[in-house]
Amino acid sequence: MTSTASAQVPEGRGAQPDHLGHVIFITAAAAMGGFLFGYDSSVINGAVEGIRGKYHIGSGELAQVIAIALIGCAIGAATAGRIADRIGRIRVMQISAVLFTVSAVGSALPFALWDLAFWRVLGGIAIGMASVIGPAYIAEVSPPAYRGRLGSFQQAAIVVGIAVSQLVNWGILNLADGDQRGKLIGLEAWQVMLGVMVVPAVLYGLLSFAIPESPRFLISAGKIGKAKAVLADVEGGGVDLDTRVAEIEQAMRSEHKSTFKDLLGGRAGFLPIVWIGIGLSIFQQLVGINVAFYYSATLWQSVGIDPSASFFYSFTTSIINIIGTVIAMIFVDRIGRRPLALIGSTGMVIGLALEAWAFSAKTAGGTLPHAQGVVALIAAHCFVLFFALSWGVVVWVFLGEMFPNRIRAAALGVAASAQWIANWAITASFPSLSDWNLSATYIIYMAFALLSIPFVLKFVKETKGKALEEMG
Repeated sequence: MTSTASAQVPEGRGAQPDHLGHVIFITAAAAMGGFLFGYDSSVINGAVEGIRGKYHIGSGELAQVIAIALIGCAIGAATAGRIADRIGRIRVMQISAVLFTVSAVGSALPFALWDLAFWRVLGGIAIGMASVIGPAYIAEVSPPAYRGRLGSFQQAAIVVGIAVSQLVNWGILNLADGDQRGKLIGLEAWQVMLGVMVVPAVLYGLLSFAIPESPRFLISAGKIGKAKAVLADVEGGGVDLDTRVAEIEQAMRSEHKSTFKDLLGGRAGFLPIVWIGIGLSIFQQLVGINVAFYYSATLWQSVGIDPSASFFYSFTTSIINIIGTVIAMIFVDRIGRRPLALIGSTGMVIGLALEAWAFSAKTAGGTLPHAQGVVALIAAHCFVLFFALSWGVVVWVFLGEMFPNRIRAAALGVAASAQWIANWAITASFPSLSDWNLSATYIIYMAFALLSIPFVLKFVKETKGKALEEMG
């Protein structure tokens, strides 16, 4: 998708829009894609053991079914921008909503393991599309003076989606008497968990009909009158619409559409700044954060905690994730990106080390002594808190700011792709690694968290307070 950065005007410009409540509604509707992103990414947590039991599969096959959605995510993220530039942002939201809906129905009613995997890929494509189109649309419709705060709706919606999915899973499990394969409305509980996503998916689709097209796209399509109407609606009646349209047109003409070739240079293939972006993306995933959202219920059951309690702990972890995200949103512009990243890395090292110690006491019967069980639960929540208040938010801020204008779009695409690949590697490997040695698995994650500290200190420069044009 064409970059929105060069079209942006200073944050302080512009009066409060006449209908700020309407602008917030538009932003919240677009952020429903983020909610579905979080919901679909995390809902599988409640279905893992049900899928294993239904299809009698081992950890290797199970991991592939769980992780295969990430292949779809990469496809969706790679194609959404170009599609949006051709047919509009709203149409891409509607396509994403349809894919989410179809994926939810298919995942709830699979004939066999192979078609469950197919529906997971389809849902992944929708996730990838939502991850791109939501932030871009919000940036393009937000009044300049409110862009930063409205832009945070996307990340907030993602973490709320994660929390809601875990709460719904817990409720469904209790209705099924604690059995993931217990019967509800003629289906097994895990199937109902996956099917419930139809509700927010349909809501997302309906909301997309209630919000306007991006003025940037309308101008690119030659629909100047409609673009002016949207700008007047979201930026207020005092805005000189002819001037705003001229500014956007000028910005679009002057944009440099970066390509993969622009990223090449030096002995290592990519430019050094591109490697730093890739490094940030990889470290964000290799600390094992998605284990907490894809496998936490299975993890707690593997150390002797009953299913209902394990689902509840998955929910409380997601609440901690929300709290950490809010902390990051408050402090990222106050104390800076690097300090938050270093604080988060230090906290994650401690949390992961305590988890590794606790899991080393796992008995032959698959349980933890009481003391180690308490430590494991507290440490897991601390790990998620420190991740959420740092790397969960800071990496995306860095990636949006650190690259020079001429390569920003292409470099961000490469870094995001590296993130999906690393996410897939962690998701696909955890079941087998945990079968091998759960404590050692957490030591591996701890090692990556520890290595992230010298990486940030040596290679990552602070971007707080710098204009995008200063990034060289």
